Amino acid sequence: MKEVLRNEVIRLWYGGASRRRIARQLGVDRKTVTRVLAEHQDRRAGKPLAASTRRPSHLDPFTETITELLARYPDLTAVRLHEELRQQGFKGGYTIPVRRFETGPGVQGQMDYSPYEIVFTAEGRRRVHAFSYVLGYSRRQYLHFVESEDLPTTMREHVRAFQYFQGLAATCLYDNMKVVVTGYDGEQPIYNTRFLAFATHYGFRPWACRPRRPQTKGKIERPFWYIEKNLLNGRTFSSLAHLNEVTTHWLANIADVRIHQETKRRPIDLYQEEKPHLLPLPAHPYDTALVLYRTVNPEGCVLYLQNFYSVPWQRIGELLPLRITEQELIVYGPDLAEIARHDLYPSAITGEKHTLPEHSPGRDPYRKLELLKERFTELGVEAVRFLDGIVQSRWRGKDEAFRVLGLLSTYRREDLVKALERACRYRAFAFSAVERILAAQARPRSDWEALQDEAREHLDDILRKPSLSPRPTAEYQQFLEGIENPTAESETDDDDESA
Repeated sequence: MKEVLRNEVIRLWYGGASRRRIARQLGVDRKTVTRVLAEHQDRRAGKPLAASTRRPSHLDPFTETITELLARYPDLTAVRLHEELRQQGFKGGYTIPVRRFETGPGVQGQMDYSPYEIVFTAEGRRRVHAFSYVLGYSRRQYLHFVESEDLPTTMREHVRAFQYFQGLAATCLYDNMKVVVTGYDGEQPIYNTRFLAFATHYGFRPWACRPRRPQTKGKIERPFWYIEKNLLNGRTFSSLAHLNEVTTHWLANIADVRIHQETKRRPIDLYQEEKPHLLPLPAHPYDTALVLYRTVNPEGCVLYLQNFYSVPWQRIGELLPLRITEQELIVYGPDLAEIARHDLYPSAITGEKHTLPEHSPGRDPYRKLELLKERFTELGVEAVRFLDGIVQSRWRGKDEAFRVLGLLSTYRREDLVKALERACRYRAFAFSAVERILAAQARPRSDWEALQDEAREHLDDILRKPSLSPRPTAEYQQFLEGIENPTAESETDDDDESA
């Protein structure tokens, strides 16, 4: 099932729609709806909280109409909503739909970024980004300053906002940020599939506002003005960490307890009314870590954001998976066993190299030679011959041999093997000779091609291993006898029935 449809099922369910109505509205079987909801609850490791009781409202008979209107026109004004309801027999006043549906408790949240250039006394001038998530009904805000607006950061800050509020709104409005919306098919937004999977895990619906319609997200655009005039105005910050410490204090002691200009009430008080209507949190937060592949360079390091992190020297030239969290970079071997773990450099720092002593072969020449023999043996007989030649004929032959292995990060394995064979034929035992041969006869490969090669080799390994052991033909004889004499069984059955 497509993630968009799964998200719609869960969103409608949290919105109070029955399974029958969801199936009818989305054009799917009711069993499919039941299955999606059961799987979602299993992933969250718990059932959704029961809806809180409330007094009957004059708007109750028009709930379905209002839901459909707001789904089609998310920026529908209260005046137009009231006009539509009166045409269908609603007798209530204008203020009822304004209070109940403009920003109902738990119905809507709004998220956005705003960049700022801040001169920190300890870190100098830096560009930071204010992540803001506002609950539409109470106007209570979560705010945190981050270094970038990438997808892992965006999802991680959502998780923190949900934990901060101990729940989340059923729908969240967004500008057309690329981490949420990858493009448009006419007027229809195409959502980032990974972000959509994240939204499905928490049960909310992302809603991309139409381009050039900033008034749709006014509840979050205005708080940025308040942030600039109150939080950032007249204050000095030593670092990004200090800025976030002050922000936490400011939210609790100023923003939450002020009288809001529009609601005329304190956000923290309205939040207490809104909290029972928020979607509950799953038992386990979504894993927001970034996973990518990097090739180990000749120095035994992988590159991430212009910084280098060491791995065991045996891995030179290999394409390895990395898992990037907020604080760490973790490297895994081809069998997905962890082989290295590093503290992550801040994004503002570049050109640094973080090495661990155990990753280096050290000064022991015998240890270096043993490592080289292992790797060159994997490449074949001619590769071992080349290793013997370069070690015997070159002053720093072992170091050059490691650099030769590093060429696997640029060229295909079969191309390097052919280059080594050619170098042996002409007794050109040098790194520079192999490099020239490859430059003349081979084409450098991209990381994507390297990843495809790794996947193909892994698939070949799987296919080479039989998943089922052969069975003796005697075990199938009973089936063959039944096919050869199909009437015998039926006659026996008839005799049994007559008896």
